[in-house]
Amino acid sequence: MADQYIDLETLKYLLYDVHHLEDVLQQDRFADHDQESLDMFLNSVKEFSDRELFPYIKEMDEQPAYHKDGTVIVHKQVGVMMKKGGEMGLISGTFDYEAGGLQLPMMLYTASAFIQDAANNHLPGYVGLTLGAAELIIHFGNKELNDTYVPNMLSGQWGGTMCLTEPQAGSSLSDVVTKAIPTDNGSYKISGQKIFISGGDHQYADNFVHLVLARIEGAPAGTKGISLFVVPKKRPDGNGGLVSNDVTTVADFQKLGQRGYCTTHLGFGDADDCQGWLVGEPHQGLKYMFLMMNGARIAVGRGAAAIATAAYQASLQYAKERPQGRKLTNAGKKDLDQGQTLIINHPDVRRMLLLQKVIAEGSLSLVLLASKYYDFKETLKDPTEKEKYSLLLELIIPMVKTYPSDMGAHAVSNGLQILGGYGFCTDFILQQYHRDIRIFPIYEGTTGIQSQDLLGRKIVMGNGKALEYLTNEVMQTIENASKYDDLKKYANTLGEKLKLAQKVVGFLIGFAQKGDYERFLADATPFMEFFSTITMSWIWLDMAIHAKNTLVVGQKKYSEEFYESKIHAMKFFFTYELPKTNGLAEILMNDEVLTIAGEKEVFNS
Repeated sequence: MADQYIDLETLKYLLYDVHHLEDVLQQDRFADHDQESLDMFLNSVKEFSDRELFPYIKEMDEQPAYHKDGTVIVHKQVGVMMKKGGEMGLISGTFDYEAGGLQLPMMLYTASAFIQDAANNHLPGYVGLTLGAAELIIHFGNKELNDTYVPNMLSGQWGGTMCLTEPQAGSSLSDVVTKAIPTDNGSYKISGQKIFISGGDHQYADNFVHLVLARIEGAPAGTKGISLFVVPKKRPDGNGGLVSNDVTTVADFQKLGQRGYCTTHLGFGDADDCQGWLVGEPHQGLKYMFLMMNGARIAVGRGAAAIATAAYQASLQYAKERPQGRKLTNAGKKDLDQGQTLIINHPDVRRMLLLQKVIAEGSLSLVLLASKYYDFKETLKDPTEKEKYSLLLELIIPMVKTYPSDMGAHAVSNGLQILGGYGFCTDFILQQYHRDIRIFPIYEGTTGIQSQDLLGRKIVMGNGKALEYLTNEVMQTIENASKYDDLKKYANTLGEKLKLAQKVVGFLIGFAQKGDYERFLADATPFMEFFSTITMSWIWLDMAIHAKNTLVVGQKKYSEEFYESKIHAMKFFFTYELPKTNGLAEILMNDEVLTIAGEKEVFNS
């Protein structure tokens, strides 16, 4: 197995030099932190990941979670993750001091979680979902719920989950049927089933606190009638102890990848004795859940970027060590008198490695940028600036979740191809990364859902104000790049792509203005690819500007080759990826309509 899963220099370069974490640290909330202390935190997470996460990734795949006797049995490292997650602040990191947190910037927390995800993507979800469930209680729950549940969750003694999906509803949350009936003691009697509940049960937590979407008896139909409840596996007995709360672990799903990260089917109230406690106000459950969804979708993009990064590192190491074939001579023939060359010297292998690099590093940069917007949205006092970063975050979130997931899977597939036949064998980890990352385009809203959100809601949000803010950011980068002679042509290219994007958006919005929303959104997924590719070209040009400026000024933290590699990667993206937007634009502005169901059925068999 490869012995390196991350390039810490690139992570710190993006965090400190490209996205300027110090700008976030200027906010009052983060006054106690500085780069030195945060660097120490990152380094401690890297040491922990080297020791307790990375060595077990293959083993967790080979020894998957399984259901037995009403519970789920998981790998022993889950216990280490929960315990150390509590001790190191991996669960509580971003929370207020008053809640037991460290008040870390989301940027820094994202960077630390990225390291863990790259080391072993089967483990961080256990603490990540506990964090998400605790966050909902802290933000929207009353004091009693906070006092009863949050401390044990932040310590890692109790796990947490989010229970949205039901067997008959899938992603259609308006069809949730789990019931909540008020009782005389202030609780609600809960009954129903939830599926695909990540981290829903295991032997290394004393209790599980499920955040459950349910419909109070008599509530309105659709999403407006959904409420949010705390439903523990074991409820307090009033005497300082815990008793069973009639939450049943029905099964654990056996999966293609992430086999060490359990995914459960839960039953509530099979014996008519399941109690839940309302979080916040009735009928506001979906609103509460989705207020936390930006963080969840950043986490999905982060995890996909991390797997793509680990796969790139493994592919790169193999390419540097594997001799095969000979380089072509200037005459176009192989010189058989020469010894075999390493495959990293073959142009097609280099193309695939560069593709992996631009997707992995670009995705990480995008995820960190979203985290920065998140920090500014939460901490800036000026209302105009607060609105700006809030709208920017909302606009890029669908891409933050989708681009690393979809293109990350493509990148890992290319990494497997580099290994040839060995890539398909279990002796090498690429096949596992290939399986592990495939769930990420499905997590937290599929690619199709994210694409409809981007085109149908975010692009037109505030009469296009969010898009205007993003366009201004891109134009500033184009202006900065134009100051350097060798970056000017790339700046001009990006400027032309902005005009193309405006043309495509205008064409599609025309259908919405005529009330033809099905046609407007029919090609939302190709639009996601189109718009994300242009956005990523902006991300890469910005990275190249910072690298170029460092080389010109001469204040290098890393080697000259490090900075040159970023500029080279930008050129690769503009040469091999960005031109694909021309074909996508042709698809998006074509008058032919082929995917909307009509009178004649086209699927005859």
